[in-house]
Amino acid sequence: MKTIVALSTPLGKGAIAIVRMSGEKALEIAQKVFSCKGEIKPRYMMLGSFCIDEVKEKCLMVYFKAPFSFTGEDMVEFQIHGGVTVARLVEERLIKEGAVLAEPGEFSRRAFENGKISLDEAESIVDEINSESEAELKVSLSSASGKLVGNIKEIQNSLTELLAEIEVSMDYPEEDEYEDVRGKIFDVLGESLNRLNGLIQVANEARFIRSGVNVALVGKTNAGKSSLLNALLGEERAIVTSTEGTTRDVIEAKSDIDGVRFNFYDTAGIRESRNKIEMLGIERSKKTLNESDLVLLVVDGSEKEVDDEILKLINKPFITVVNKSDKKRVLKTMPNEIEVSALKNKNIDILKRKMYDMVIKKKIDFNGVVVSNERQLGHLIDAAKEIKEIFEKKNESLEILSMLIKKVWNELGKITGETENEDIIALIFSKFCVGK
Repeated sequence: MKTIVALSTPLGKGAIAIVRMSGEKALEIAQKVFSCKGEIKPRYMMLGSFCIDEVKEKCLMVYFKAPFSFTGEDMVEFQIHGGVTVARLVEERLIKEGAVLAEPGEFSRRAFENGKISLDEAESIVDEINSESEAELKVSLSSASGKLVGNIKEIQNSLTELLAEIEVSMDYPEEDEYEDVRGKIFDVLGESLNRLNGLIQVANEARFIRSGVNVALVGKTNAGKSSLLNALLGEERAIVTSTEGTTRDVIEAKSDIDGVRFNFYDTAGIRESRNKIEMLGIERSKKTLNESDLVLLVVDGSEKEVDDEILKLINKPFITVVNKSDKKRVLKTMPNEIEVSALKNKNIDILKRKMYDMVIKKKIDFNGVVVSNERQLGHLIDAAKEIKEIFEKKNESLEILSMLIKKVWNELGKITGETENEDIIALIFSKFCVGK
């Protein structure tokens, strides 16, 4: 297999850059370009010089001897000075000496193919890199620990034992044993289904970790939606003026609340309008409202009237945010309300806590198994569905039941990587960057 090379740190100016090689010729190529005092030993950081044409770059090099490396192959990493030019020249020199530029995710793919990481651990690496909130990071780190694959393999092992008993029963059929095996089939499947349903339930409860909580800020013009958005974010994200109808389109912004990402959508004020641009903004506001997980109905507490028509549009969990509490209140009591002053930043933290508690019904145990990967969740759901279908075919022959159980095992294997196909592998590793 070819020896691959790639820059593993972001391209740009920085203190250091890391260029890594993996393959049977990694050390051989490194010795052609790197010189240092003493013998190169595995897992020792060596100080020396990298020869770039006629000049030398002072750097560090570490050698990992197979199979004790990330990829399971011989690996060499150079820690050079950060900079676009030096990184490019180091790569070019290594390629000149026999290495080839790595494809995206090729290092991790080799680690998978050499049994250093499982398929779900590979996906957790991508999820960790792409994490946008503390909760997403915790889930990806939990997956990287192998907890999910451990649970799935336990289910697979019980199905394997069951299949072995079915085979023996079919080879030596006796009426009593035949019925005992049939009974055991549905006991084991029932237990497996319960375990799968438990994983799926936790995943559904934690679904906001994957995509964040979508929050729509709706209300009449000049109620203070943009001011509230700025207060929630702690920065001036939206333009605020006393002129009605300033927000003509949906403004998007993100913020973490207790480690969970909240996606805020500040919408155009909903009212009757003949302005074509404003009308388009109002239509988008209604669409955003319907697609949200939580609605903040922003009303002006210093005004008597509230638009009941807007209330009728809301079909999602909502909080009535009675804004402008720094002024005298004349508004009637509103459903599920909380008084705030976006201008004075009053009760904003209380509002955040209320938002979190309304959506995150149950504390997420990051020390347990939390499935946040959509592909993995899909296979869990499909496996559970296949087990339910077997229960509907209780009277089928053992041969047919055995075949259906194998389908469940194979579906779970798409998570552990034991029944992976090339398309799935290619899809997963295509998400990696070059050098990972």
